[in-house]
Amino acid sequence: MDELLEILKGIHDDVDYETEEHLIDEAILDSLDIVDLITQIGDTFGVTITAKDILPENFNSAKAMYALISRLEEE
Repeated sequence: MDELLEILKGIHDDVDYETEEHLIDEAILDSLDIVDLITQIGDTFGVTITAKDILPENFNSAKAMYALISRLEEE
């Protein structure tokens, strides 16, 4: 989780990612941020996020992103 939080802080360092649960719903992260996240997550965690995984509920919080990463690591 710490690695993911570091990635997120690199995108917007003024957000409390440990508590924020509406990153997409409140437009804190935009489409360019998501593209950047997908690339960095893939490089850091060795997973591939496909189009079917790019859903708001998978990116609304750091916890949701980490759950997605964990699921992809198991596949």
